[in-house]
Amino acid sequence: MTKNIFGKRLKELRLENGLSQKQLADSIGYGKSIISGWETGIYQPTLPSLVAIAKFFDVSIDYLAGLKDY
Repeated sequence: MTKNIFGKRLKELRLENGLSQKQLADSIGYGKSIISGWETGIYQPTLPSLVAIAKFFDVSIDYLAGLKDY
């Protein structure tokens, strides 16, 4: 498992949905630099941000955290 599984999965979901970092940021109420930081592992998401991302992409927090593969 990679060190930044969350960032990898976030980027994969974003790209699969044809979204730029800015489009995702605008959709969930965060700045583009936060999305970039999450994807690169510079920042770690808070619980409220994990919930927002999980709801937006219709995935579980367990999936985002790398605890489940679906």
